[in-house]
Amino acid sequence: MRDGDIATVALNNPGKLNALTIAMWRELARVLRELSADDDLRCVVLRGAGDDAFAAGADIEEFIEQRATLEQAKLYHHELVGGVLNAVAECRHPTVALIKGACVGGGLEIACNCDLRISGESGRFGVPINRLGFAIAYDELAGLLALSGRAVAAEILLEGRVWNAPEAFAKGLLTRIVADVDVEREAYATARRIADGAPLVARWHKQFIRRLAVNAPTLSAAERDANFDYLQSDDYQTGIDSFFSKQKPQFKGR
Repeated sequence: MRDGDIATVALNNPGKLNALTIAMWRELARVLRELSADDDLRCVVLRGAGDDAFAAGADIEEFIEQRATLEQAKLYHHELVGGVLNAVAECRHPTVALIKGACVGGGLEIACNCDLRISGESGRFGVPINRLGFAIAYDELAGLLALSGRAVAAEILLEGRVWNAPEAFAKGLLTRIVADVDVEREAYATARRIADGAPLVARWHKQFIRRLAVNAPTLSAAERDANFDYLQSDDYQTGIDSFFSKQKPQFKGR
């Protein structure tokens, strides 16, 4: 949706709390790159369809057939998910995440790569993938780590809790919290303040911030492949089976 110099991109899968399918990852990357190239645009607002969620992560049901092997996992995380996160982070125009309800897993990763995050009081945050028996990919950890820092990233990933908006704000993950009835108004008021500024200056400021961010050493191909060793573990199968059976997983560490 476009309103003059402000564009809105909605994650649209409300029947599954806007969980992202492979088709959605691909389309989101395409749309963001297209918007980034538009010189008439000044701000992009990312949100979830409906009022129940920003996005509840990836669609786990696709993992069984679409992310079962090392090659599939590399494609899924490096090209699809990583492609979206890079498109968000590298968008020339400022990006604002409008958050209501669940913002977990891949949803939180997308929000973390936005420039600003405006949440309603109903916001819920976390990356509870330790319950599913798989590890976060390097490409996905980078944005979360850059925003949260090592201590908070460790807490998020090691505990796997899901927490409320005030705690997310205290952890530095949110720009502002407002009442749910006000979150759309505040997010678009934020976008309007950005759009009313000098667009070239906004783009330069994004470049300067990224340039001064600390960059980790380049990962080797072997390190990136080892990111997906969990695919061969019994615990991963246990985690996936427990997700579908809605039972608490009993991990064995093998």
